[in-house]
Amino acid sequence: MTELVLFFIFGALALVGGLTVVAARNPVHSAMGLMLTLFSLAVFYVVQAAHFVAAVQVIVYAGAVMTLFLFVIMLIGVDKAENLSETIRLQRPLVVLVGLTVVVVGVFVAVGGRFAWITGVVGAGPEVNGTAEAIGDDLFTTWLLPFEATSLLLIIASAGALALAFFRPRRREGKEEGAP
Repeated sequence: MTELVLFFIFGALALVGGLTVVAARNPVHSAMGLMLTLFSLAVFYVVQAAHFVAAVQVIVYAGAVMTLFLFVIMLIGVDKAENLSETIRLQRPLVVLVGLTVVVVGVFVAVGGRFAWITGVVGAGPEVNGTAEAIGDDLFTTWLLPFEATSLLLIIASAGALALAFFRPRRREGKEEGAP
């Protein structure tokens, strides 16, 4: 039942975020809609017991990529003045009411005693494979050689990119600058 409630709540939030990305006139509002969608996807990953993927989703996409997007938006420049007056009546009390409702429901669920971080039947079924511990165990035992080979290739590629970035071709004697 918990999975169904979380699915409908965060599914609706993901849809609202996606529609905000497409429909917002302000690029900063579009970026915030994308962030809402990314956080909703992270909650879906947690419900499916893929905690590592959820953490990567939040850290890499919602954190680093969204910061990059916002910096690009700021560099492009959104230099129009914004109207800061509130146009929705009772907006602040409604937000306080929703926040208090979330806190009360969270306390009720935590105190109720029937709460587990991994949803479903606790202690039954096969081992969970999406946790950070399970991925770390596989990564540093079964997949150690491919992991190290990939890291070596990435280091070589970044050293090559740096060498190409600072490479200045020598000018030949006897040729003019504009001539091929």
